[in-house]
Amino acid sequence: MASPLAAQLTRLIDQISTIIVGKRAQIEDCVACLLAGGHLLIEDVPGVGKTTLAHALAVSLGLRFSRVQFTADLMPSDLIGVGVYERSKEAFVFHAGPVFAQVLLADEINRAGPKTQSALLEAMEEQQVSVEGETRALPRPFFVIATQNPTDQLGTYPLPESQLDRFLMCITLGYPDRASERALLAGKDRREAIHGLAPVMTPDQLMAAQKAVLAVHASEALLDYLQALIAATRSGAWFVEGLSPRAGIAVLRAAKAHALLAERDYVAPDDIQAVLAQTVAHRLIPLAGAGRGRVEQVRAMIVAVALP
Repeated sequence: MASPLAAQLTRLIDQISTIIVGKRAQIEDCVACLLAGGHLLIEDVPGVGKTTLAHALAVSLGLRFSRVQFTADLMPSDLIGVGVYERSKEAFVFHAGPVFAQVLLADEINRAGPKTQSALLEAMEEQQVSVEGETRALPRPFFVIATQNPTDQLGTYPLPESQLDRFLMCITLGYPDRASERALLAGKDRREAIHGLAPVMTPDQLMAAQKAVLAVHASEALLDYLQALIAATRSGAWFVEGLSPRAGIAVLRAAKAHALLAERDYVAPDDIQAVLAQTVAHRLIPLAGAGRGRVEQVRAMIVAVALP
């Protein structure tokens, strides 16, 4: 019999799946990323449901949602906020920007300049921002979902490596299959359908689930396997540079969240394998002449590294 937490998480995924049709695996990745306390980057062409996914997740969890359309003229203060002098108070009063939300959608993040992209770094890593010499805490939970268009499209800027490293996972939604697309064409507008959703978890229940992820057990043998995979990325046989210790911690957190979704209190090698490509591919560059993309190279490496 499923635990109350497992039942809640299943209802959450089921509900979002009524909005984002035919993408259950990607929805599970999104939920796992949130449970692991990380942030999510979605790379894809416009129009495949990235914004809708973020909005449906926020509504289903009863979280305050904010969307920022990143453009070339977006300034850091447009994101974080700014102090404005109010004559009635004879003082500067801080007007919070959209980053002060629980789910922040940074839409088309790579259409903004590097300075504005970097404004998110402290918020994502420290869950706080510094404005005019004062540090302000962000609400809890705090989850950034950033969308990124392919870099060969006009008006895009590559994300700096330091910012890519702040995203726990990077996924692609892709085009729907024929049956799912027919359901989208024949059904009602998915953005309208979001307004009919009811929260299936409270913010406090979500934070309790995030704590439960930390309690998932990872055995010594499992850690040996994870270290073998990390060592393989650093061997020079697969990638230009290997994973950092922070990336290794990210993989373990994501694997624990995946195990929790599978209703287990321990991490199995299958959990590592299930999340590895989404968690590390955006941090790695395949060797020249590999003939594979980042994700394919990671999956080939998984096959080559022996299980414990």
